[in-house]
Amino acid sequence: MLNGIRIVEIEGLGPGPFAAMQLADLGADVITIHRKGQAVTPGMPDRSLLDRGKRSIALDLKDPKDLATARRLIDTADALIEGFRPGVMEKLGLGPDLCLTSNPKLIYGRMTGWGQDGPLADTAGHDLNYIALSGALWYASLPDQPPQTPATLVGDIGGGAMYLVAGILAGLINAQRTGKGTVVDAAIYDGSAHMMNLLMTMRQTRNLSETRGQSLLDGPHWSRTYTCADGGFVSVQCLEPKFYARFLEILGLSRDPAFQQQYTRKLWPDLTRRLVEIFSSRPRDDWAKLFDGSDACVAPVLSPDEAAAHPMNAARQSWRQADGTLQAAAAPRFSTHQWQPKPSPERGQHTAEILNELQAPEST
Repeated sequence: MLNGIRIVEIEGLGPGPFAAMQLADLGADVITIHRKGQAVTPGMPDRSLLDRGKRSIALDLKDPKDLATARRLIDTADALIEGFRPGVMEKLGLGPDLCLTSNPKLIYGRMTGWGQDGPLADTAGHDLNYIALSGALWYASLPDQPPQTPATLVGDIGGGAMYLVAGILAGLINAQRTGKGTVVDAAIYDGSAHMMNLLMTMRQTRNLSETRGQSLLDGPHWSRTYTCADGGFVSVQCLEPKFYARFLEILGLSRDPAFQQQYTRKLWPDLTRRLVEIFSSRPRDDWAKLFDGSDACVAPVLSPDEAAAHPMNAARQSWRQADGTLQAAAAPRFSTHQWQPKPSPERGQHTAEILNELQAPEST
């Protein structure tokens, strides 16, 4: 879908590389400027899954010759991705003012936690800190437990990488129409707050309370996970009455007067305790088989390896073994384009190739 679009990515961690991977999955020519002669960050693999489908050039941006190469490369790009603290790219001589002067249509994507300005812009933080301050973490657990979210998914990926991708794509469309580039200020703090708008609409119907455990999705017995006899888990979220009715029918609770009062908040704690006892009586896979194919909105909680072996994945191929590792396929899907996994490059693997491309116009 993005064939012919070139993205230059300055090596970073987390949401920036993920955004660049997403654009590579969509067909863009993504060139990552990896640090020359520098060991991989501790805990990170030599060939990161997030580099799949990209090309790699190794440069030392503090070396004048390599810096000049980076500038020439950025001049050929449709978009740039960087994830440093505010001001670092300016100190390197690759700030947006300079880059947009030489490449006026460039979309300059900046990925940070707190944003390019504000009282915390120069302060360190991580995924959990950003979503804690933005309000996105507030409802992320049962009422009697500290908030906890799936690592990186709400902040780094949801509020960060995907908003950077959306900003870059919007910028590219605008540049095609106007001939003018732009700077995309993608902050995890902003994006994770923006994702809360779906929940905030529930305030209009008084179904979102600031008291945790009292809202329509974080308090009911029909919207949570339960532990099974074997230590596995099942998820239950039968929000609509017709789905809730099917849930009760399968469990043999259709005639129970308490369970029939789906939205009576004062009953939720007791009904939750009763379902805790029920689900703890059988193994997870027994429950999965019982509810399989029904509209009761119940599903087992699977690990990535289990998800890859599930019949659903046999049909969708959302998880695949490729390049020596289990990885999720590109999303979304398109009727006109088929995605195939591509390997991650070695650091600097395409340096000579890219340098030759940069010299080619000068020799013709």
